[in-house]
Amino acid sequence: MESRLFAAALAAAFFCAPAGAQLRPMSDDDLSRTRGQGLLAVSNSTLGGFDFTRIALDADVELNASLRHIRLGDYRFPAREGSGADIDLGLLQFGQNGGKVSITNPYFEVVYRNTGDAATPREVVGMRMGFDSIKGDVGLKMHSISGSLLVNGVDANGQPVTIDSHSDAGGGKRWDGAAALAGVRAGDAAGPSRDFWISVLKTGVQFQAPSGTTQLPDAAQSGVWLNWRDKLSALPAVAPALPAVR
Repeated sequence: MESRLFAAALAAAFFCAPAGAQLRPMSDDDLSRTRGQGLLAVSNSTLGGFDFTRIALDADVELNASLRHIRLGDYRFPAREGSGADIDLGLLQFGQNGGKVSITNPYFEVVYRNTGDAATPREVVGMRMGFDSIKGDVGLKMHSISGSLLVNGVDANGQPVTIDSHSDAGGGKRWDGAAALAGVRAGDAAGPSRDFWISVLKTGVQFQAPSGTTQLPDAAQSGVWLNWRDKLSALPAVAPALPAVR
């Protein structure tokens, strides 16, 4: 139930944004110079024995949303049973201190197993949802995640430090190495962060490279999996306010 509610909330956040416009008449010359396209873009692709159907909202979105107490993929996993869930987040906050996060091209993608036989129905093995790029501050409180995450930052002494799920002996499955992370700044002077997505799969899948690149992401494992490795820097933890001394 929690997984379904989170998916619905995230979908609403991705695909709903306030908009306003004032209608005005257009001349024939205006119309002749105007081009448009549908709100939704549907595309199909194939990779590694799987077929993919993506439904994308071809738009730029500004988002301010806060999701708390998220537990996804809560099932038996003897290797790390104590973690309890594939993704366990106390907080996922898009935009901090009244700010907003800029998102481009939110999408859903359904994954099918390619049987290679037209007479055999394709099997749905899962889906993912994400967006092509994101820029802004995202608050996080990670108890554990299953996924591929890379964040650069500095320690208390000002020395560079890296949070990287590749350091995990379990391959990133129910990893707790980002528990001290208070949030990330997505994007830098070179551009926004790309290829944020969360997948729900019953078997491992290799997804395509993000738009504009040829670098394939790490293969997603079965269960719930988060991918985010591009242009992320750690936000400093905010110390709680101390009571005034009288």
